[in-house]
Amino acid sequence: MRIAILGTRGIPARYGGFETFAEELSTRLVLRGHHVTVYCREPYPDENWRGVHLRCLPALRHKYLETLHHTFVSTLDLLRHPHDVALFCNAANALFTPLPRLAGMGVALNVDGIERHRKKWNLAARCWYLMSEALATFCPNEIVTDAESIRDYYRTRYGRDSWFIPYGAPVGKVAQGPALAQLGLEPERYFLYVSRFEPENNALLVRRAFEQVATNVRLVLVGDAPYAPDYIRAVKDTRDPRILIPGAIYGEGYHELQSHSLAYVHATEVGGTHPALIEALGRGGLVLYLRTRENDEVAGGVGLPFTSEAELAAQMRAVLSMSEAERRALREAAVQRVRERYSWDAVTAAYERLFEHMLRREQTA
Repeated sequence: MRIAILGTRGIPARYGGFETFAEELSTRLVLRGHHVTVYCREPYPDENWRGVHLRCLPALRHKYLETLHHTFVSTLDLLRHPHDVALFCNAANALFTPLPRLAGMGVALNVDGIERHRKKWNLAARCWYLMSEALATFCPNEIVTDAESIRDYYRTRYGRDSWFIPYGAPVGKVAQGPALAQLGLEPERYFLYVSRFEPENNALLVRRAFEQVATNVRLVLVGDAPYAPDYIRAVKDTRDPRILIPGAIYGEGYHELQSHSLAYVHATEVGGTHPALIEALGRGGLVLYLRTRENDEVAGGVGLPFTSEAELAAQMRAVLSMSEAERRALREAAVQRVRERYSWDAVTAAYERLFEHMLRREQTA
């Protein structure tokens, strides 16, 4: 099949969950014999990445319009270079999905979470997301949800079922490399937090909770964001020498940090299934997570939940007081959960079935 993926910043992944998803899915689809194009916002030295064709188009740099502008120009380009099926990412892009559908392509939309709940959006953006939720129920051929709670939301609110396909994650630790040494870290001597520094991801809450814990173990806050300067400034406003804020880290350095942390803190409150949370579990991480229905779905039973700054501080103290055997049991349970539920190969096979289903329907229509 000829498959196009639109609505992300593109690959190689250098931003967030959708970009990781696009990279992992597209490269595996190529290995299964498909031709895959990923639309990208940033220019890349080569037109191909691990067998995936990269189509780099300009994007208007604007907090509220960048995604919509880039997906619009990508959709126009897609109409000029048709594929068999197109996968759009982000519910905000629902408005563009009828165009390739009218051109005879099968179209699926991965809606992610309930994006209008993000604190960074103004009233107009929240209204756009609310409208897009409704459009998502009939503009594409199929909806994809990555968490059962989001699937239930669309069933209850709009009476529309979806294809439930979670994100995936690799299993097992990577070897210790240069990343820890460059940051002055020792294995299992740091708490790790990785996310975009935006209010609903609660980096500030994590920092404040850690500052209440008496320990010589460190906290590493990894992340950045293009449109949240005031919040980032607040996160970095600390005099605690134990706290390290190195900015965004991708690739092998990111995997190395996840593999050798004492514990991983996941504090995101909006969205569906978060790739970083599954990845931390797959690396054998001892995970502390903000209790939401979506996060419970992923880490329930193998992670330690919290609902407030005080509870997170208490869970950090609990991790520090655990025996090595107790930590090992949680880590082994985390890896097993990912093996059973979040294999990237299983995720790829599920999307392949979805694409084949849409293609058959288009051919018989």
